[in-house]
Amino acid sequence: MKSDHMLSRRGFCLCCIGAAGFAATGGWLSPREAYAEARGLVSLIKDSAAKSAISTHKLRNGITILEGSGGNVAVLGGKDGLVMVDAGISVSRKQMTKELSDISPDPVSHLINTHWHFDHADGNPWIGSGGAKIIAHENTRKHLSQVQRVEDWDYNFLPLARSGVPQHVFSNEHTLKLNGETLGLKYYGPAHTDGDISVMFGEADVLHVGDTYWNGIYPFIDHSTGGSIDGMIAASEANLAASTDKTIIIPGHGNPVSNRAELRDFRDMLVAIRENVAKLKRQGRSLDEVVEAKPTVAFDEKWGQFVIDPAFFTRLVYAGV
Repeated sequence: MKSDHMLSRRGFCLCCIGAAGFAATGGWLSPREAYAEARGLVSLIKDSAAKSAISTHKLRNGITILEGSGGNVAVLGGKDGLVMVDAGISVSRKQMTKELSDISPDPVSHLINTHWHFDHADGNPWIGSGGAKIIAHENTRKHLSQVQRVEDWDYNFLPLARSGVPQHVFSNEHTLKLNGETLGLKYYGPAHTDGDISVMFGEADVLHVGDTYWNGIYPFIDHSTGGSIDGMIAASEANLAASTDKTIIIPGHGNPVSNRAELRDFRDMLVAIRENVAKLKRQGRSLDEVVEAKPTVAFDEKWGQFVIDPAFFTRLVYAGV
């Protein structure tokens, strides 16, 4: 996927981060460098989300993707009220409210969080204050209920307001029947974080996989809350097993309408880079030496043209092998 295409998207709201330091550095900044360069990664993402328009992508069986407020959000309309998968960022409330009202005048009745990160759950409080039932994995509620630090972002997240904390949690699997769809919620085990879940819209054959899949870009892996490259690979295998060539797959970031072939490419990329990094680490190479060896080079043109650049992704993989 070409960088000009990816940088035109608001799915991760990080274009401004690169712009903040590109002239000075000649390339993309890592999240930690971006924090020092400007006002912090989280502030920059929120600033971008506050200004970004929301793009809509209509799928089948009344499912719509809203792209532009943090991660890709799925919405299912019907007689049971609006059902959302992820909430985006609260500063996008005005834009999100408009798009939701265009889908249906009904309120949001259910909100499912795929994991705890703010670009997926920061909108929880305003949606929850309207009466929505918020559902998530038990570890997601834990992280949203306490101060949570992400080292790679150099940021401490405060607990969400009570209205935004999931009231209904599960440990392994949970099923809902809403708006003519059977929604199957399934826990991966530690992957991108330690609370990631997938959401399968059974009748529509649409699978939202959250941040276990970043379409066309290197993913962030949150070691601070249990993520690892091995967990990401295992989640990719689970996603492949849960889908067919007819399944529409919604990634957490990147082009929001994907499929099994693109997901398989993502899995293969993760596996290859993990093996490259592990081989160098077994040879006794230091982190800096592994980065210098460029173990991602065969994949950088396609996957390394966004904020998680090749060097930073190599560091994330190194920490997990």
